[in-house]
Amino acid sequence: MSHVEMHRNHRSGWLRAAVLGANDGIVSTASLVLGVAAAGVSPRAILIAGIACLVAGAMSMAASEYVSVSSQSDTQRADLDRERLELVASPEQEREELAALYVARGLDPALAGQVATQLMAYDALGAHARDELGISPVTSAHPVVTSLASAATFSVGAALPLLVVVWVPQAQIMWSVALSSLLFLGFLGALAARAGGAPMRIAATRITFWGALAMVLTTGVGRFFGTII
Repeated sequence: MSHVEMHRNHRSGWLRAAVLGANDGIVSTASLVLGVAAAGVSPRAILIAGIACLVAGAMSMAASEYVSVSSQSDTQRADLDRERLELVASPEQEREELAALYVARGLDPALAGQVATQLMAYDALGAHARDELGISPVTSAHPVVTSLASAATFSVGAALPLLVVVWVPQAQIMWSVALSSLLFLGFLGALAARAGGAPMRIAATRITFWGALAMVLTTGVGRFFGTII
């Protein structure tokens, strides 16, 4: 009887970027909208500020993720190049190093040596990348994919509060944006937890709390400076 296990760790890279982008889009734009609205400006000015936040935030997310993940990718590539040279220069020493790792994980020395020999015969670099360096297809860095995911999800998240600004009357902008954004954040946290196989209530509560805190602080700043400037 076959036994199939469903794991979600392979989703961790793009899921982290997507959740981070959408969360930042909602929180940044909603907070900015509330701060500007609290200062008493017109709905047109609020909308312009929100659109500017969307564009600037999406580009910032894309650039930041690309630079960050590219640095990780460069490090991984340098480690693999170094390991490739070591495998050519001293293959026996590398086999012993791999066997020692398996001994540390619980195999007896004889079996560890056999496993290391067979794995190196099949794919020496892959074995060392996975077991010595911790690099695998799941953990490999993908700068372009990560940056595009972050920018796209930031834009989607940022668009949600802006749609509320467009649809509701001026007198209801602040409460409508605040409440709808908290609902969006709660849904995002639950959806991300569902995709990653984590508890949905905890994730939704966590993301909603920090979003609410950001919006409260920004509203206070906007109201303060709106009265003194």
